[in-house]
Amino acid sequence: MSGVVGIGLIGAGVISDQYLANLTTFPDVEVRFIADLDVERARTQAEKYGVAGFGTVAELLADDSIEIVINLTIPKVHVEIALQILNAGKHVWSEKPFALDRESGRELLAVANAKNLRVATAPDTFLGAGIQHARRLVESGRIGAPLTALTLFQVPGPESWHPNPDFLFQEGAGPLFDMGPYYFTALVQLFGPVKRVSALSSKSRDTRVIGSGPREGESFDVTVPTHVSVNIEFEGGQSAQSILSFDSPLARIQFEVTGETGALTIPDPNRFEGELIVHGYGVEPETIEAQGTSAGRGIGVVELARAIRAGVPERASGELAFHVLDVMVSTAESAASGEPVTVESTVVLSAPLAEDWDPAARVIA
Repeated sequence: MSGVVGIGLIGAGVISDQYLANLTTFPDVEVRFIADLDVERARTQAEKYGVAGFGTVAELLADDSIEIVINLTIPKVHVEIALQILNAGKHVWSEKPFALDRESGRELLAVANAKNLRVATAPDTFLGAGIQHARRLVESGRIGAPLTALTLFQVPGPESWHPNPDFLFQEGAGPLFDMGPYYFTALVQLFGPVKRVSALSSKSRDTRVIGSGPREGESFDVTVPTHVSVNIEFEGGQSAQSILSFDSPLARIQFEVTGETGALTIPDPNRFEGELIVHGYGVEPETIEAQGTSAGRGIGVVELARAIRAGVPERASGELAFHVLDVMVSTAESAASGEPVTVESTVVLSAPLAEDWDPAARVIA
C-alpha cells in the first residue's frame, strides 16, 4: 500500500483517550475504526474524536483499509487479540506488556515473521525527548563510559485514582509488568541487552480498596507481588539496581546513570519530556532541556507507520519488547527461586531518533 496509513483501535477504555487525542492529529496516519466489547463505548470514543467507524472486533478486522491495529485490551488477552490481528493480515501495535510469558511471546513473533507482518509494542515513551536525549548524551561520552544505574518507582498504588484497578494487581500487571516495561526499556536503550538478574519481591496486602470513581469503597484481591527489587547485569558489563513498588506512601521516581567521569539524572521514563541534569566532579550541575518530541502516546505508531512505508525496521520492535518481557519474567523467576536467572534473549538496538524527528510532520506522501 501507499499513502496515509489506516489505523484501527481495539479497546476504548481509559488509555484510549491518550492515543486518540494524538493519533487523530498526526498527518501520516488516519484512525478509521474503534472496536470494543462494549460497542456503545466504542461509539462514544468515535464520536468524541471524529472517527468514522466503530463496532466489533470482527468488523474492524474485516476492514481492508486498516493496516495497523492498536491493541489496548487488558494484558492477559494481549497475545490472543494480537494473533487475531495478524491472522487478519494486519500489523500490530500493542500496549505493554508484549506478552505474559516467553512461550506466547515467541509464538507471536513467529506468526508475525511467517506472515511478513510487524508486532510493535509500547512503551513508546523511550522515543520521546527525555530518553532519546539521554541516550545521545551518554553515547557522546558526556559522562564517560556508563557504568551503573539506579531507578526507583515507589508509589502507594493506582487503586487511589484508577476507577477499575483490579487488573493492575493481578497476573500480567503489578509494578513489575505494569511499570517495568518503561524502566527496563529505557535501561536497555542506555546500556544494551540484559545478561542476568537477581531479584526479591513481596506483597504487603491480600486485598485493596478502590479509592475513587463509581466503585469507590469496593475491595478486590491482590494476587501478584506489589514490591520488586532487582539487580541487573548487562551484556556490556554494566549494572543497575531497580525498585518497582505499589507499597510506598512516600512517592519517589528517580532515574540516574553514573559514568566514569560524571552522572546523569534522567526524566521519568513514563513521560516523553523533561530536564536532564549532568553532574560532574567539582563543578556545578548543568541542567539540559531534552531535545526531541514530547507529543505523547501514539508516536510509536507513527514511527511504525513510517518504517513500514520505508521498508526499514521500527524502533519499538517486537524483538525489543520480547527482550524486555524476558527480563521481567526472569526477574519474577529470580524473586520466586531466590537465585539469579540468566536472560537468554538479546536484542540489537536501533539508532537514536534525530533531534528534529516530528510525528506532526507529513512524511508519507
